[in-house]
Amino acid sequence: MSMTRNRILFGGDYNPEQWPEETWYDDVRLMKDAGVNSVTLGVFSWAKLEPHPGAREFGWLDRLMDLMHDHGIGVVLATPTASPPPWMGRLHPDTLPRDEDGRTEWWGGRQHFSHSSATYRRYAAAITEDLAARYAGHPALTLWHINNEYCTYDHGDEAAASFRRWLRDKYGTLDALNTAWGTAFWSQGYDSWDGILPPRRAHYLKNPAQVLDFRRFTSDMLLECFLAERDIVRRHTPHTPVTTNFMPLWSGQDGWRWAEEEDTVSVDLYPDPRDPLGAQYGALVQDLTRSQARGPWMLMEQAAGPVNWRGVNHPKPRGLGRLWSLQAVARGADAVCYFQWRQSRQGAEKFHSGMVGHAGEEGRTFQEIKQIGAELHTIGDEVAGTQVPAGIAVLHDWHSWWATDQDGRPSTHVDYPDVLRAWHRALWEAHLTADFAHPEHDLTAYRLVVVPQLYLLTDTAIDNLLAHVSGGGTLVCGFLTGVADEDDRIRPGGMDARLRELFGIRTLHEWWPLDAGETVECGGGLRGTLWSEEIEADGTADETVPYQGGELDGLPAVLRRGRAWYVSTLPAPEALRPLLARIAAGAGVRPVLDGLPAGVEAVRRGELLFLLNHGREPVTVDVPGPHRDLLTGATVTGRITLGRHGAAVLKP
Repeated sequence: MSMTRNRILFGGDYNPEQWPEETWYDDVRLMKDAGVNSVTLGVFSWAKLEPHPGAREFGWLDRLMDLMHDHGIGVVLATPTASPPPWMGRLHPDTLPRDEDGRTEWWGGRQHFSHSSATYRRYAAAITEDLAARYAGHPALTLWHINNEYCTYDHGDEAAASFRRWLRDKYGTLDALNTAWGTAFWSQGYDSWDGILPPRRAHYLKNPAQVLDFRRFTSDMLLECFLAERDIVRRHTPHTPVTTNFMPLWSGQDGWRWAEEEDTVSVDLYPDPRDPLGAQYGALVQDLTRSQARGPWMLMEQAAGPVNWRGVNHPKPRGLGRLWSLQAVARGADAVCYFQWRQSRQGAEKFHSGMVGHAGEEGRTFQEIKQIGAELHTIGDEVAGTQVPAGIAVLHDWHSWWATDQDGRPSTHVDYPDVLRAWHRALWEAHLTADFAHPEHDLTAYRLVVVPQLYLLTDTAIDNLLAHVSGGGTLVCGFLTGVADEDDRIRPGGMDARLRELFGIRTLHEWWPLDAGETVECGGGLRGTLWSEEIEADGTADETVPYQGGELDGLPAVLRRGRAWYVSTLPAPEALRPLLARIAAGAGVRPVLDGLPAGVEAVRRGELLFLLNHGREPVTVDVPGPHRDLLTGATVTGRITLGRHGAAVLKP
């Protein structure tokens, strides 16, 4: 289902219940002035819609839906189930989640619901049913938004009962569970399903296989909540797309599985404006979301200025919000939205920016919003619905992340998202556009497959990697890959034997993690960080880069056997970038443009070329052939100058 018709959705979360009704008409005036064509209503409105059990107060929402339609603004209508009313927790304590110490998470914030609570699910279904029935035929409705940023963990008794049911469905017998969990260790064998609990507070290290299954269970329970509400709204509006907003690179959901259940994949994205690599982080999240969507996606939330939850909440410098919005479009977004429309005057997020800030319509933020809205309108019919070509796939798997994120591992300095970001950064700085893929996905469309780190790999995933290489593709894997199976059981030899043969490794003797700040020198000027490995090659490698000095002197840090590469350390950025660029070139993958100045990002989407200057100084970029800059209407021949945080969208 398409969410757009040759246009880019532009708008954001609108919370009019926080304001007197006369403000709504001023809001509509400003929305039209800013080019807003979409608003999200009702995300946190449960107490307003159902002020006491069973009540329904829809009149205010009726007026808003009509108001939006009368002014040509579409509505993304949310189910309000992320934040239950206080009466629910007071009357039904079973709806409140508990942490691993058994402490109740009370109402007064948000996301205070137990995903396993039958009572919560019953109330959530009821309010969703009535919303869907009431607004199914409303002409303003363009998209359904289920809940908000699913992120609840629950270790309570009802969750424990659900966990046991989930485990019985998965394993069937206690013998199978005990084998999968390795409960022979530390006398943990279970003789009854009733003895199994969520991984609550323990005296010492918890069973990592139990923790891994609990992470899987939590993702599945939250998905059940989503599916229950999704199926209700689909029954009433079968042709209206449904989404729920992911948080960027959030560990709590198996994003691949969730994305398969959405009509439109959406994400909330808040890079730190002071982070010198904020744009690279944004690009990573955008590439991942586009890959989950298998095409255009929705930027559901970003900040118009500062957020409210960092230690120091910096505003965005002039032009940065426009630049990052265009970056999202370049990398596949067909919707650019914000949290939120009007900055709140009360509540926990009153210092979180809005499209209309406390300074009002004369403020810099709103003036920049108007510019963004106008430019997105200009380019919308040229870019909406088009694809972003990529010859590289970066493999990512939430289950491997969960298994890596455990106590008792070789190094607490190894953080999966940091490793993933380091490898993506190298590709981004080399101007190599990459998709993301699950290790069991079809990889035949990609010349190069990049595995920054996948500690846990199923047999199917390993066979998929081998098939990619045997089929003529190139593979490069980072350290600590292929170590464990799906039960977090270490494979014989410390790495799967098929992978060792693929890379030309006879024996992986030891892992040698590095201390914070410690580095290892390697041949060719390569400097390794974070990790190293004591590897004995089998003599079949076509190319090696040795460690130089220290305990691993002369042993291979990097091996290449045919089209398969293994990198047993994390090369420093200045080494990883040229290494991956060289491997990509050997695989037949070229940068979007050669010779780009530092800080300039180039992305192709459809027939358009996006040029984005992430620096604070003007730069001149050489571009082949004549183009028309859709943002200015100017003809570009040979070169173009981009100002501070400047951008161009070039059409041949």
